[in-house]
Amino acid sequence: MSPRKIIIDTDPGQDDAVAILLALASPDEIEVLGITCVAGNVPLELTSKNARIVCELAGHPEVKVYAGCDRPMGRDLVTAEHVHGETGLNGPVLPDPVMPLQDQHAVDYIIETLRAAAPKSVTLCPLGPLTNIATALQRAPEIADAVQEIVLMGGAYFEVGNITPTAEFNIYVDPQAADIVFKSGIPIVVMSLDVTHKALVTAPRNAAFRNIGNAVGIAVAEMTDFFERFDKEKYSSEGAPLHDPCVTAYVLNPDLFAGRHINVEIETQSELTMGMTVADWWRVTDRPANALFIQDIDADGFFALLTERLARL
Repeated sequence: MSPRKIIIDTDPGQDDAVAILLALASPDEIEVLGITCVAGNVPLELTSKNARIVCELAGHPEVKVYAGCDRPMGRDLVTAEHVHGETGLNGPVLPDPVMPLQDQHAVDYIIETLRAAAPKSVTLCPLGPLTNIATALQRAPEIADAVQEIVLMGGAYFEVGNITPTAEFNIYVDPQAADIVFKSGIPIVVMSLDVTHKALVTAPRNAAFRNIGNAVGIAVAEMTDFFERFDKEKYSSEGAPLHDPCVTAYVLNPDLFAGRHINVEIETQSELTMGMTVADWWRVTDRPANALFIQDIDADGFFALLTERLARL
């Protein structure tokens, strides 16, 4: 079987970095067509820089990286330096990138790539706010036909919210964009906080990353050493959740995950619940299912896959 073609849309972020590394370590299963960057965890200038740092860490400077939208569609930008540090990749000391940032805007790249693609042949993997994806769909609705599915990190049901009492960060940053994506008719897989909070980097799992011994394994361990302090304090958890690598792992092995096909609506009006993913988990409405909402993970299998693949880089 030929590798699955994906576009990674991202706002690195340490966990975004690990998701990118996992994809680049899996060329037999995944062909990364390009990496598009959006403002989110940190501003666009840093996310587009961090994506290139990660590509060079992986030994793949040939990957094309594009800068996209620098703000949400209808709101002021909210960032998360309190989690990821002022650079977004705090933890390891990594050199500035040498590889170039592409001149083309990320949204134009997404539209051009999908217009040229066969029907249902490209998977979109958004790891941050959905601004780039929604803007592309709004400007060129016909590109939806080329998308096999969207596997995204965002939202929550049982875990409710991590940036407000009711909203997960990625959806909260640009709820208008999320609303467009969830109403697009494209098959969607949602890696919610309900599943990512079960993908915890415990001390033994982080030691396994460090013990790989290569530059990637050590850098990932140092990233986790940095950002786990936030989640340990907030949730009294054993370690940091690796949110975004769940997206890549699902593309590689969906059998590691379990969820339900349900309806998901995005709150865009109420400031009290802005960005909430109103997930009809119990199917109490007659609204049609528009997403596979993931709730559970084989965490041991996930970390075994991740550790094995990082060792390849």
